[in-house]
Amino acid sequence: MFGSHHQDTGIAKNIKVIEWLKADLLASLSALFKAMLRGNEERLMDAFSSIIITCYVLGRRLGISFTRMDLKLESKLRQGIEEGHEMERWYGDLSALLAHLVEKKR
Repeated sequence: MFGSHHQDTGIAKNIKVIEWLKADLLASLSALFKAMLRGNEERLMDAFSSIIITCYVLGRRLGISFTRMDLKLESKLRQGIEEGHEMERWYGDLSALLAHLVEKKR
């Protein structure tokens, strides 16, 4: 009986954390938009960093490992490159990001 109660508490806590992370993601997105209006680079970097961290942690709370997230990110970049995504065609952003991520692994 105790194990069931403990498990229910853990599930409830995880749901609460997921909701908190969702709200945090929205707050970080709002901070990003405000930083873009103000042109403040430090606030931009802070908002981008917060969004990335929150996405990784939210994925983990939903059962996706950081490694799987990294692999999917690389896969999506490769797909965008192969399909000629506008950001790749116009600026080479996807290739640059993929090269950055691959270099960091070394």
